[in-house]
This record gives sequence, C-alpha cells and structure tokens, in this order.
Amino acid sequence: MATQGTRRSFLRASYLKTETMRPPGALGMEPFGRACDGCGDCARACPEQIIRKDSEGLAALDLSRGACTFCHACIEACPTGALLADRKDDWNWIARVGTACLSLQAISCRTCEDFCDEQAIRFRLELGGKARPMIDEDLCTGCGACAGGCPAGAIEFARQEITTLEATG
Repeated sequence: MATQGTRRSFLRASYLKTETMRPPGALGMEPFGRACDGCGDCARACPEQIIRKDSEGLAALDLSRGACTFCHACIEACPTGALLADRKDDWNWIARVGTACLSLQAISCRTCEDFCDEQAIRFRLELGGKARPMIDEDLCTGCGACAGGCPAGAIEFARQEITTLEATG
C-alpha cells in the first residue's frame, strides 16, 4: 500500500489509497502524475486495450479486461515521457488472491491457473473440499491473465517486495 506522509493526506484518508497500476515503463507515482497529461495515446496504442484513465485522468492498467503482453507499444506512443523504455524492466507487480476466491469457498474453480501461461499459480488441497491458490512470486510476471479469467474478481495486484542483501559487519 502506498502511503503519503503529510497531515493533509492523513485527514483526507489518502493513506488508505493503494497504488494505481500504471503501464509498464511508468515513472514513480508522483513523477508520473506530473508527466502524464492524460492524452490517451498509450491507450490507443495498446493492442490489448487494457489501458484506461483513472479517476485523476491518468493512464492506468485495467487487467480485468485482459493481460498485458509487455509489447511496450504504450511506451513508444507516450509523447510526455511518463512512460520510458529504460524503466520497462522495473515492473514488479505480482498477483494476489483475495478472499472472494471460489476455490477458498470450496467451489471447484481453477480458472486462474488455467489462464496463467507462466504456471505461477498452483493449488494446495485442504480439508473441507477447499483448494488454496498459491502464487510463485518468482514465476509471476504480473501480466494479469489470471485476473481477466477469474469469475469472482478475486485477483489483485501488489508490488513485489524487493529485498537486497546488505553486507554485515
């Protein structure tokens, strides 16, 4: 969850907002908001038609409409520099399965697994007829294929925690 450190943000409940998923190559949250003018060139260039405008009029991904193929047509179409080719490898979004998952309710469903070309989703059988979806963070590309196929809308995306090894001593 993205947080903002000002008292004004706290009073407006901005600390409750989650970070919006931007197209690949997007600048960080604040720089993107300054650079994107909402022209829609990236959305028109997207062959998957998964880019839409968010409540602020800025480019955002809607993976419930389909998967991102990472073709980077949006980057090539962006006239403002809000999407940059040298940032396309900074994509660190991964899928998360929410409590609305049918399989967690003991309803037979593995649609997300079927849609995942990377085979990043597996199911672990549990007592009571439930099967718990498990996402392999090393395999998940954050493309959204699983979200578009989920009949319950139970797939969300979060930034993957990036860990670095620090020298001790």
